[in-house]
Amino acid sequence: MSYKPKDFLVWGELPVRDMEKAIAFYAEVTGATPELDPNAPHPMAVFKPADPATGVALHLYPGKPAQQGQGPTLHLAADGALEDVMTRVEKAGGKVVSDPIQIPAGRFFYATDPDGNSVGFFEGT
Repeated sequence: MSYKPKDFLVWGELPVRDMEKAIAFYAEVTGATPELDPNAPHPMAVFKPADPATGVALHLYPGKPAQQGQGPTLHLAADGALEDVMTRVEKAGGKVVSDPIQIPAGRFFYATDPDGNSVGFFEGT
């Protein structure tokens, strides 16, 4: 039997220059606990979805990020109020690049991680 996800995005991968620093950044900002997978083809930190049947995972891998904020943008959930997440992004070495943006499903803001990857952080309603 084959598995067909309900959404188009199955998982996301972000290239990072320093795996330890990237794991620390995303753990601080999102409240998630990424796990280093020693069985992957190369060192990979895996964020496991709360529900593998419906969730989307994120992987960090050693690589060269796109130039400052020019690659694709992945939007991530993070614990806490959006303004608190914005503070944690800056404190952890990232950069907030927009004010909160309201959409029907909630609010989000754009940021870059310490490697310059474009990310958004989302707070649902």
